[in-house]
Amino acid sequence: MKNELILYIHGKGGTAKEAEHYQSLFPGKDVLGLNYKAKTPWEACEEFSSALEEFSGNYDSIHLIANSIGAYFSMHAGIDRYLTHAYFISPMVNLESLIQNMIVWAGTSEAELQEKKTIPVDFGDDLSWDYLQYVRNHPIHWNTPTDILYGSSDNLQSLETIQEFAARTGSSVTVMEGGEHWFHTDEQMEFLDNWILEKAAR
Repeated sequence: MKNELILYIHGKGGTAKEAEHYQSLFPGKDVLGLNYKAKTPWEACEEFSSALEEFSGNYDSIHLIANSIGAYFSMHAGIDRYLTHAYFISPMVNLESLIQNMIVWAGTSEAELQEKKTIPVDFGDDLSWDYLQYVRNHPIHWNTPTDILYGSSDNLQSLETIQEFAARTGSSVTVMEGGEHWFHTDEQMEFLDNWILEKAAR
């Protein structure tokens, strides 16, 4: 059995190839990106669980790096039983809150969404009544020791939402002033890398 796997799970619009960035931060360890197809939490549940069960048979420990919706999918899939530790980058920890905000941004209401079932928007995925009901009826339970990196300019999840989740799960939170939801500039990536190296060295 190999000793340790660093598993990367990308966010919306990302790819498994992004995992290559983290190889230099974990020299001598296997770093793999999960090339998943799921677009909803219920699809991710089966796909992620199956993948982690397979990986767990080949490694002594698995550390997760998950980005944005990839973190939410991971938590929803209940894969924490396979994990030693997790690094969350701009994680979506409260999808109900995000969808409620999107309803406001779209100038509509829950009542209208319930009636129409789906409402197209021009700033992201279509609003879905079934999706909202699903996340409401499937609260997250997460038990893996987790470190969270959050950008102060994140426009999708508030710091209060992140802190509330962290308090509930015993996670640590590091805030990059001026950081965005998508960590991508040279300055942001340097901050991210130093954050992971610091946490990994504990």
